[in-house]
Amino acid sequence: MADPTHVIDDLCAENDELDLLVADLSPEQWASGTPAPGWTVAHQIAHLAWTDRSALLAVTDAGAFQTLVEKALAAPGTFVDDGAEEGARLPCDELLAGWRAGRDALQRALRAAPAGSRFPWYGPPMSAASMATARLMETWAHGLDIADALGTVRPPTDRLRHVARLGVRTRDFAHTVHGLTPPAEEFRVELRAPSGDLWTYGPADAAQRVTGPAVDFCLLVTQRAHRADLALRAEGPDADRWLGIAQAFAGPPGAGRPPKESTR
Repeated sequence: MADPTHVIDDLCAENDELDLLVADLSPEQWASGTPAPGWTVAHQIAHLAWTDRSALLAVTDAGAFQTLVEKALAAPGTFVDDGAEEGARLPCDELLAGWRAGRDALQRALRAAPAGSRFPWYGPPMSAASMATARLMETWAHGLDIADALGTVRPPTDRLRHVARLGVRTRDFAHTVHGLTPPAEEFRVELRAPSGDLWTYGPADAAQRVTGPAVDFCLLVTQRAHRADLALRAEGPDADRWLGIAQAFAGPPGAGRPPKESTR
């Protein structure tokens, strides 16, 4: 049974770092467009706040969360965008305060959850550690979108270990949402962490392998960069196919980002 304390601590650190980036923005900066079509910085924070609130309901009120699921099923193509749009209309200070309050309530609820708890979600049920990992993944990914909009760079940290592990664990899911049969055998994944450590997953003698920088792998599985722009190497046809469809987030396949060459 995984102890969620470490990943919750890292989630808080990721949130705090992003908070420093947006805390003193002007209204014009909040309205800056991000790489996500139609989404401003305000939309990105509104989406994080909305998802934190959804996760809090999943942890504390399964009945209320089921109501959200029913709304999502009724409007699967617009549900997420509608939530972001509603939040983005709020005054900047109100949006920021709501995001802070929601994420704080969520981390407290996750820490207080009884060991072994499983919570409903839009996909399979999640443990406290899995829920915190998913929130960290989204916070990092949407934080990248915000940094891009503001013309700044967020240096990667070893908190990405959680995103990388999630990316590896969602290999079969990525195949399934694309209507493909997942490979039967395990893959070997070797990733170089921002600190220089080597993170490894799967048997050392696996025929199918993926190697490269951890940050590039995390960019790939969150679909924040195109494979052609990343220094990832696949050995074996199944590993190669996976790098073309990988996603660590729930829901249908995303469109991803075009290669940089095509945007010039």
